[in-house]
Amino acid sequence: MKKVYLLFILISISSFAQKTFDNIKSEKLGGERRITIGLPPSYEANKDKRYPVLYLLDGDYLFDPFSGALSYGAYWGDLPEMIIIGIHQNKDGEREDDSTIDQNTGLPFEKGADFFEFVGSELVPYIEKKYRTTPFRIIAGHDITASFANFYLYKEDPLFTGYICMSPELAPKMEVRIPEKFAKVTKPIFFYLSAGDGDVKMIKEPIEKLDSNIKIANNPLVNYKYEVFKGTTHYTEVLHSIPGALYQIFEVYRPINSAEYNDKIAVLQNGYSDYLEKKYSVMSEIMGVQIPVRISDFKVIENIILKRNAYDELGKMAEIANTSYPKAMLGEYELGLMYEKMGDPKHASKKYQNASQMEPIGDLNKDVMYEKIDEMNTLAKKTK
Repeated sequence: MKKVYLLFILISISSFAQKTFDNIKSEKLGGERRITIGLPPSYEANKDKRYPVLYLLDGDYLFDPFSGALSYGAYWGDLPEMIIIGIHQNKDGEREDDSTIDQNTGLPFEKGADFFEFVGSELVPYIEKKYRTTPFRIIAGHDITASFANFYLYKEDPLFTGYICMSPELAPKMEVRIPEKFAKVTKPIFFYLSAGDGDVKMIKEPIEKLDSNIKIANNPLVNYKYEVFKGTTHYTEVLHSIPGALYQIFEVYRPINSAEYNDKIAVLQNGYSDYLEKKYSVMSEIMGVQIPVRISDFKVIENIILKRNAYDELGKMAEIANTSYPKAMLGEYELGLMYEKMGDPKHASKKYQNASQMEPIGDLNKDVMYEKIDEMNTLAKKTK
């Protein structure tokens, strides 16, 4: 019953996304190319919001599964809303021509070179002119199109920040060229690689070499994950890869969960407020996703600060609160809590008084502030 309910949610929320079609006139291709555009549910209502963009090669069959996964993740707050662009490549067998490479150089060739330029110099500028986008672009493909997507990594300044490569049929020398590129990058790159344990040997062996070489490159700026799915084939592994890829790339976007808390926060000796600030700055500066600090995340960090007696960090928490919620009482409350824990009830009372005149937020309201004021005033009298 639970699975049926979740499926109903997925279908329901997917139906709110705007799915349209467009034909892009291309000088590079010498004709038109059809694309599918998926706009997030909030696109029309929120005129100031900008969105990351996911470009799908093999958009004919990858668009719907990616759209469903993104809709589901966004419903639970685990994934941001995105614009999805699906490039049609299977009407007249275009994907083979689009993916043409020179076997000697291992680079796009003839019609493949034209398609490479179409995406970079025509499609992406067209989308960014027409829609409200952030600079965070992801490209995904399967089989030969997954391999083709990697060619954009070869550029000195890669066009895409995220790459989703599902069972790629790697071009010659790619298992060496990609790690060489990763060893030199100076900006964050997100790279997801997958295969099925039932993939054919000629595809799987180069993928495993690529995985090994990437691990040797070991650049912390490369957010990398490789997954092999048991009991899957070259085609069925795609449905396993899609959520894995999206959740890897947008791991920082997710609300703090027990794994993040135990593996990344609880192990810190200090700097808890810095961790929270960095988490949201990565969303903003790298992904272009602007959201206020979630109250649930804020409380997690506040709790560990109190647990570890790192009271001086509450001042930084107040700054973070005032940035995200300038009209709310959270920032003044944090300062009051800092003074209270540091044994200064007089100043704590004043901050709680300030907070009581501001807007309630979460479980904080005027009644809570008045109780804290009374408590601090009583404590201040006892310490005289």
